[in-house]
Amino acid sequence: MAQRYGGKYSPDGKTDNAPSRPGAYAGARVDPVGARANLMFLPAIVLLFTAIFNGALGLATGVAGAGVLSLGAWLLRGGLQAEAAWHARKVARRPAVPRKILAALLAGAGIALGAFSHGAGITAAVLFGAVVTGLHFAAFGADPLSDKGMEGIDTFQQDRVARVVDEAEDHLRAMNDALKRAADRDVNARMEQFQAAARRLIATVEDDPRDLTAARKYLGVYLMGARDASAKFADIYARSRDVQAKTDYLVLLDDMEKNFAARTETLLLDDQTDLTVEIEVLRDRLKREGVRTE
Repeated sequence: MAQRYGGKYSPDGKTDNAPSRPGAYAGARVDPVGARANLMFLPAIVLLFTAIFNGALGLATGVAGAGVLSLGAWLLRGGLQAEAAWHARKVARRPAVPRKILAALLAGAGIALGAFSHGAGITAAVLFGAVVTGLHFAAFGADPLSDKGMEGIDTFQQDRVARVVDEAEDHLRAMNDALKRAADRDVNARMEQFQAAARRLIATVEDDPRDLTAARKYLGVYLMGARDASAKFADIYARSRDVQAKTDYLVLLDDMEKNFAARTETLLLDDQTDLTVEIEVLRDRLKREGVRTE
């Protein structure tokens, strides 16, 4: 006798009420340096090769222009990364060095030198440089020139948070670099899940720097231990493909993720409790001032 199919994804299927684990790439970040930025190295290469046939003065000017263009392309990469970090954080200071603006000026200067090395006059070279500078700004924009979310923030405490966050990000990058030696897809996916939990804790601390004391051990000591364990696992697994070592490492990542998620939840609950206390205190003050609240 035929039976109607039923399952988790059926209209009347039963679902598990347990919270689902975030996907392997939850919180993954796209590299802000794309093909457009990498192509900015191409004019320097072209100018360097074409300057060889322009005599001594043309060669010297062309080489200088190629160097300026390469420096501008390198600064552009750093500027795009700094801008992405600025946008990713709710509280951030503007970049100390306006790399994208400098990159635009260097691109214009490099093209001006390249035009001059190919026989263009000074006026024409300056015009070429000005046009390229404008096109660079149109393509990539300028650096963030203002702080974000810094109103009422203790700058000293925010600097402490920034140092701890930078150290934590260094540990996470070191883990990824170490696991490249292991070359195991399951381990890499599991690491992505753990790092998503770690970055949620980082974001919580960035939103409220007062949480730094409670989370500092997690972002410092625990991540450092996870980094060292990742390096040792990668060395062992790359040599022997030890299944037991892989199992033990995955269990470690599970425990780390649970602990980081629990700490994040605790910090969020503490923040909510602080808000409730502040509201009650404000209500009491209003009552003492004779203001009635419904």
